[in-house]
Amino acid sequence: MDAERIYTIELHGLALGYPDRLLFEGADIGFGWGEFTALVGRNGTGKSTLLRTVAGLVRPLRGQILVNDRDLAELTAREVAELISFVSTDEVRVANLRVRDVVALGRAPYTNWIGRLNDDDRARVMRALELVGMSAFAAKGIDTLSDGERQRVMIARALAQDTPIILLDEPTAFLDLPNRYEICLLLRRLAHEEGKSIIFSTHDLSISLELCDTLAMIEGGRFCYGTAGQLIASGDIQQLFAGTSLEFDAVTRGARLREGVK
Repeated sequence: MDAERIYTIELHGLALGYPDRLLFEGADIGFGWGEFTALVGRNGTGKSTLLRTVAGLVRPLRGQILVNDRDLAELTAREVAELISFVSTDEVRVANLRVRDVVALGRAPYTNWIGRLNDDDRARVMRALELVGMSAFAAKGIDTLSDGERQRVMIARALAQDTPIILLDEPTAFLDLPNRYEICLLLRRLAHEEGKSIIFSTHDLSISLELCDTLAMIEGGRFCYGTAGQLIASGDIQQLFAGTSLEFDAVTRGARLREGVK
């Protein structure tokens, strides 16, 4: 890791997996402030598991995770909630639940014992909706929104939680191409302008290469990290297509059929 960078999250000798299956080991990287990072890899390589582990929901097999120089394993649930917000792939479609009520759930770590919002909490909820361009939808039912609108609301909930780190598990999985770009451009803007460390898992390599500051790649039990240019130059991106009929074209930054394949 670069000694001059300031990290929000540091992985030291991290190994993830299950009793009968190792996903990867020996991960030693740091995620910086104000960076927008894509977590890429094939299905089953450990992307979601890594995010859930960093969010404090899953324990690693080995290694240590530091969050703002504090050992994640030693933090209370409330302390984790004040540092890290996590947007999962679970859909929220509860009838009669208003958008502002969903976003207000992000204030749970700060409200009193009965969960009552004060004026500051309500202001933060509306500020979060404003940041994602959803202020006009505050009173609408969450079940009336489109997929793209609902994803913006879930990002607003994470913003209302007011954490320096936001983790998102495939936030663009069910969106069409324009909405995928809109969500990723929104996340990049929030990382840069709000100074947050935003890490999201995705299968959309082209958007990751185009929009993200850095990429973290899990492939074949290896953990690679760097800018798009660094991972292309090292040949690591090409490894995503190993064993397939495709190869990565470093010039166009896209996939193509290997020569001789029809």
